[in-house]
Amino acid sequence: MKNNRTTCLVQVSAFAALMALCAWISVPALVPFTLQTFGIFLAASLMGAKKGTLAVGIYVALGAAGLPVFSGGQAGWGVLLGQTGGYITGFLPGAFLCGFLAKKAKTRPLLLCGAMLTGLLCVYITGSLWFAALYLPKAGAYNLWAAFTTCVLPFVIPDILKIALAVFVVRRVSNFIK
Repeated sequence: MKNNRTTCLVQVSAFAALMALCAWISVPALVPFTLQTFGIFLAASLMGAKKGTLAVGIYVALGAAGLPVFSGGQAGWGVLLGQTGGYITGFLPGAFLCGFLAKKAKTRPLLLCGAMLTGLLCVYITGSLWFAALYLPKAGAYNLWAAFTTCVLPFVIPDILKIALAVFVVRRVSNFIK
């Protein structure tokens, strides 16, 4: 039993560290993007809903505590309460949904894609609602379409590419993460 707990602790910690590393990898574009969600998809799909969400929770807690684990080396409550805070907190329910559905999908690629897309949709919704509620009223334009075109639309294609890469990796390493 102790070995199982140790293995779980190591896996969860390793995936929390992987998410931090993925957040630091920035791909320059008109709107730069990171591989943060790639790490979340891997954690949730390979470890399941509980352990994947725990890894994301540790990642978010480390960032809230001041460790520079968020994109661009950012950290602290200011980031969580800022314009991207809704997306970061949306990682938690997104990871849970992705992990829950990925467990049922096993290594079937289309079902894994669906699990990850569902998790991503949860992140998009949470983050866009947060952004719209906090930032658009100050600009005098409170609507979700503005939040969608600002915060989601530029990331759809990169996120689909991250999902494709995550499905590929999950199918290749799932037998080793048991």
